[in-house]
Amino acid sequence: MKIEGRAWKVGDHVDTDLIIPARFLNISDKIEFAKYCFADLKPDFVEGVKPGDILVAGVNFGCGSSREHAPWALKQAGIGAVIAKSFARIFYRNAFNIGLPILESKEAPDQIEEGDVLAVNFSTGEMVNENNRKRFQARPVPAFMRSIIDAGGLVEHVRKTQGNGVMRKKKQAREKCA
Repeated sequence: MKIEGRAWKVGDHVDTDLIIPARFLNISDKIEFAKYCFADLKPDFVEGVKPGDILVAGVNFGCGSSREHAPWALKQAGIGAVIAKSFARIFYRNAFNIGLPILESKEAPDQIEEGDVLAVNFSTGEMVNENNRKRFQARPVPAFMRSIIDAGGLVEHVRKTQGNGVMRKKKQAREKCA
């Protein structure tokens, strides 16, 4: 699993309210909702982000509330991955749950500039800054978590991996009753 995209940078301790301000949480349409990602922190973000772009952050990214709206807004806005020095634990889990890949790297965020083009391999954890050819290493995303991302999130993963078995059991039960 690999992606390539342009870097967008934010700093340390970016909380969920900066990612998607609370005043927009009542919007249920995913496309409309995404229009307000980083509305207060980077007002030009939504107009400039392209599908597959990569967000680069400092420490404790996604701190604050436990709502999954923050990773959902990033993914819907077009972010293909987030690289940070560290993540708030609930954001980390929510990101994988909705199918947004993330990697932790202590050194990469300090050596990536906004606008740099990054190539990321989630299977190996390798990141390459295509602008200066610097390489960084993160812990690879485990195969089972990549399968969740590939499915589009945990719910879709369960549907794909468990749904067939459930349907088969229901069919077998109906056949026994017939």
